[in-house]
Amino acid sequence: MKILVLRFSSIGDIVLSSPVVRGLKRQLGAEVHFLTKRAFAQIAAPNPHIDRVFSFEKEVTEVMEELKAERYDWVIDLHHNLRSQRVKWALGCPSRSFDKLNLEKWLLVNMGMDHLPDVHIVHRYMATVAHLGVQYDGQGLDYFIPPDQELNLTDLDSRLFKGNYVAFVLGATYATKRLPLEKMVEIGARICRPIVLLGGKAEAPVAQTLQEKLAALSAVQRPESDVLSPTSSIINTCGQLNLHQSASLVRQAAQVLTHDTGLMHIAAAFRKPVVSVWGNTVPQFGMYPFYPDGLDLDSRAEVKGLSCRPCSKIGYDRCPKGHFRCMQEQDVERIAALL
Repeated sequence: MKILVLRFSSIGDIVLSSPVVRGLKRQLGAEVHFLTKRAFAQIAAPNPHIDRVFSFEKEVTEVMEELKAERYDWVIDLHHNLRSQRVKWALGCPSRSFDKLNLEKWLLVNMGMDHLPDVHIVHRYMATVAHLGVQYDGQGLDYFIPPDQELNLTDLDSRLFKGNYVAFVLGATYATKRLPLEKMVEIGARICRPIVLLGGKAEAPVAQTLQEKLAALSAVQRPESDVLSPTSSIINTCGQLNLHQSASLVRQAAQVLTHDTGLMHIAAAFRKPVVSVWGNTVPQFGMYPFYPDGLDLDSRAEVKGLSCRPCSKIGYDRCPKGHFRCMQEQDVERIAALL
């Protein structure tokens, strides 16, 4: 059996699809192909449960003739939009699509009516292959780092070794999913172990400012103890590493402090303890850190009881209400105490 899985973006969603491809390969022995955007092909390529990765830059028509030549038995659509529909129409083979629950999400965001099922998106993904006899195996998520992308911590910084630092993931696609800088400073100043800042080029300016502010506080005594905050041990990697290298730092961390973003799911794939910080989005959407059965290492930080939250299923560049209470009212002492 030859099966094409569709998931075009983004980092977290592709990681969350890993139990599906693992099930197709291990339980069916299927030849599994994966179609995604070129920017995300690097996530699928090292996965041993995927036999071939197809990618496109802008339009699926770039690879359509190659896909047609494969003569698939099934298309499993984990993206479920107009673009994925075009693929299914063009290939003309049997297909199944996952339920995006768009109506239920709309009702929660716009009407404050929560009719979302208490089901993680991984299980909704798995429902698309249930008709093939594939069941979730309880083993959580997968993320595979090519051996040449693993980082040697001491080469990066002599203060680091496996399990002695907090990986602080600064990024998230939208500003309303990210802590304000002043809150990051308050939390960082309370963490009593080295901190590695993770993010892309977009996070580099914030990371530099955060590093400078924490360094300036390094000689200030923590108010609740006689221990000095070790904020001089701030290692800023934002904009310097690729995704696999950042994942390597997540894998070797003691804990991960993260917004609702791709590296949060990669951390869960490595079974790392996560402190996840939620702003305008909510865990009820079903995309919180997902662990193997019997394991739950996610400590969530969110401001509950706000009538304006969630204001979107994805996010905004700024708070629509102007007050940004979902992040401004985060309990920084509790967050730091969890690390």
